[in-house]
Amino acid sequence: MLYGRTTEQERLERLVAGARAGRSGALLVRGEAGIGKTALLDRLAGTAVQDDGNDAGTAGRDKRNDAGAAGQHNANDGGTAGRDEGNGGGALRILRVTGVEPEADLAFGGLVQLLWPVQERLDALPAPQAAALRAVLGTGQERGPDRFLTGLAVLTLLADLAEDGPVLCLVDDAQWLDQATAEALLFAARRLSAEGVAMVLACREDGFAAPGIPELRLSRLGFEDSSRLLAARGRAPALRSQIITESAGNPLALIEFDAARRDQQHQHVPLPVADRVLLGFRSQIGGLPERTRLMMLVAAAEGRGDLPLLLRASELLGVGLGDLEEAERTGLLYVMDGTVTFRHPLIASATYQGSVLARRIAVHRALAEAAEDPDCRARHLLAVATGPDQKMALELAAAAERARGRTAYAAASGLFRHAARIATDHRQRASWLADAATLALAAGHAAQADRLAQEADELTEEPALGARLASVRAAVVFELGDRSEAARGLLARVGDAATTETADTLRTAAAYGWLAGDRDAVRAAAGRLAAGGRADPLVEGLERLCEDDAEHGLPLLAGFLAGRLDAPDGPEAGEQAVRMLALTCGALLGDDEAALDLASAEVRWCRSHSLIGELPYALGILTEIQVLAGQHRDAEAGVAEAEEIARDTGTSRRLARLGAVRARIAAIEGDARRVRELAETTPGGPHTGVECARVLLDLGLGDFESALTRLEPPPPGPDRYTWLSLSTAADQIEAAVRLGQPERAEEALRHFERWTRSTTTTPWAQAVALRCRALIGDRPEHYTQALHLHEKGGRPFERARTELLYGEWLRRARRRSEARDMLRSALATFERLRAEPWMRRAGAELQATGEHRAAVRMPADNPIDRLTPQELQVVRLAKDGSSSREIAAQLFLSPRTVEHHLYKAYPKLGVGSRQELVRLDLA
Repeated sequence: MLYGRTTEQERLERLVAGARAGRSGALLVRGEAGIGKTALLDRLAGTAVQDDGNDAGTAGRDKRNDAGAAGQHNANDGGTAGRDEGNGGGALRILRVTGVEPEADLAFGGLVQLLWPVQERLDALPAPQAAALRAVLGTGQERGPDRFLTGLAVLTLLADLAEDGPVLCLVDDAQWLDQATAEALLFAARRLSAEGVAMVLACREDGFAAPGIPELRLSRLGFEDSSRLLAARGRAPALRSQIITESAGNPLALIEFDAARRDQQHQHVPLPVADRVLLGFRSQIGGLPERTRLMMLVAAAEGRGDLPLLLRASELLGVGLGDLEEAERTGLLYVMDGTVTFRHPLIASATYQGSVLARRIAVHRALAEAAEDPDCRARHLLAVATGPDQKMALELAAAAERARGRTAYAAASGLFRHAARIATDHRQRASWLADAATLALAAGHAAQADRLAQEADELTEEPALGARLASVRAAVVFELGDRSEAARGLLARVGDAATTETADTLRTAAAYGWLAGDRDAVRAAAGRLAAGGRADPLVEGLERLCEDDAEHGLPLLAGFLAGRLDAPDGPEAGEQAVRMLALTCGALLGDDEAALDLASAEVRWCRSHSLIGELPYALGILTEIQVLAGQHRDAEAGVAEAEEIARDTGTSRRLARLGAVRARIAAIEGDARRVRELAETTPGGPHTGVECARVLLDLGLGDFESALTRLEPPPPGPDRYTWLSLSTAADQIEAAVRLGQPERAEEALRHFERWTRSTTTTPWAQAVALRCRALIGDRPEHYTQALHLHEKGGRPFERARTELLYGEWLRRARRRSEARDMLRSALATFERLRAEPWMRRAGAELQATGEHRAAVRMPADNPIDRLTPQELQVVRLAKDGSSSREIAAQLFLSPRTVEHHLYKAYPKLGVGSRQELVRLDLA
């Protein structure tokens, strides 16, 4: 029985009940050592099995019921995580893994424990996901670079298992999981929805961050519950109060302090409760025979309880299984089913920490020699390495390469770092530190990557390695938000003329400089490329734009863009950096069609190759273009997906640009409150998307002075040629005219017209330039020319604005019939875009022409407007004939979640099956 945990047990049982009903959920149980986390998990597993009519014991490590089951021991499978507690027929299946402190740096050590018993189900997964898990389990080849694919594969596997019945996944001591395992499990946990999977993680108070996962914090027991626990152990009432006071309500401390008093070993020491418990365990261990202590140290150092390995290592040390008898007799550990298990992790900690360094090294050396798995051997070599040893360093580097191949980047970085520490070859040492820095950055540890790169930089003078290290440090700075410093850091590492080794570095510096609005950095990169005879059309084009020379700069970019679109392997071929630069060119040229093709190809590439970590950035670019194309629902769905994936992968800081997309839509719709909220929460400078959206909102609401003065014209340089600043130029021109001060917009108009003259594939831009000229010069022929260009397609909102302005001019010229045609067309577009301020203006103008119509209202409810963004994505793919598994693979969901979204969407759309979706217009 557990004391004082009724509320906690009920919450956990509700989670399992939800899984039985087909719902999914995750919960993190957090608390100090000995507070009863494992006892709750054991109890949950036991009651779940009993509910299925199955009397099997719980899987995983039993740390004794430290929440108050009077020290009862439960027989178990000795730590064989992942045991199947139910097999088909709707029975609940339990998968369990326990983090082990010595394995915290072993790549995917925890995931191997969890999934080894169900590896036969991998064939049911999409090929990239199956390959990812086979690489983790060591039964397949190394795979691609996206470290988040493993988490998606775990999600899909859990969902597949749940097809046979509910799944309960228990993760104990999560603070000791290796980072790769933790990332995979948390990714899966955050995306659980309707699979019938319950996941419970338990961890100490510190050392395990799980944003987005609901938490259950365990408090210490009160006096009454503590007294009941001691009463169940037979402790007389007169002695309970002092034990309760000393233990401060920690269940494990209550049990251990009570046991110590019975053995006449207890002394009150003024230390934290956990430290006093640890001290008590050390005292118990110290009273054991020396051979027993050595055998216990072997078990503590090995960590997993692998009995065959322990016996091989102990033989090398001259001890054996019989030497554990005294430790078993006292209840400090037990041996069962080929596994050695400590009653509580603190006992293992006390064993290890209470041994002298020389003995710990000897034990790890024996374990390394006895290990058959090379990664296990590498883990023990880390503890043995105390000085230079090139042979050992090579082994650690080989283990790092294996970890890199499985995308366990944090583990790989650590192994390379340790290899470098003991390497005798200084050149190799610098190279391994560079590898460690690169992998630390890939794992999301920017500060650590910077320190490692700096350390490596001090050891080498090789240009190629120096350029590589400079790229790492620049990427760190870029990741932290200082793009200009990133560009200048790269420039500081290369000479005055580009070489084969530094040309790519200079291109990257130019890209960073452009994105930072640092024209000096772009100029410097272009000059050094040219000086080395390696002039680059893309960089040269960016340099010309920095000089405000659109006439020569834009054609250079157009040539680069055409080359990408005509690439033999398609626009998605080549390095991602090159593809991203092509997208930048599309935006700079205003070529929405090309940019949409490239962005769509990039998103398809990420989906088909399961590049989850890269998808949010690609979606961010795609949604910007979709807003310009009037595809607001698609853009909102893309933003929602990007934000969700970024949250689940811990990369939200990269997505500030998504705020611009939401703000642009809100500004068009006249939602001032939403724009204001986004302005307060989205970081960025004066010419960011949110600020530009505020200008558009001011214009739509008739606050022309604010629209004109909110932003100063950007100085010559990159900021002048973003789609944001170019669009805002047209907004401010209209604001100036409506204020009766057109002269205030002359400079913006000249800049906009210079840009449009240099682009040959942007009829919408030429149309907007003509509209602006018509506004300033009151020349109606410019309106008709603009409308002719608008007919070629692109940016429906801009076309509707041209129609509105021309309709207003026609009404003032008393050409009411022609005005009505213009205004009706404009109003129809504004209604489709839900552009309420613009609808009111168009409606008012129509009434002024004498057309009698009801007051302008929001358009009639469109069935697809009832769908959530994810439901919309799912039904569109289903309409195109994709199966649930195919949709799941594209959207990085589980098939069951896809079916759940379809189930929710059908009644909203008035259909009952996939076949009926085909008849719907879901545009």
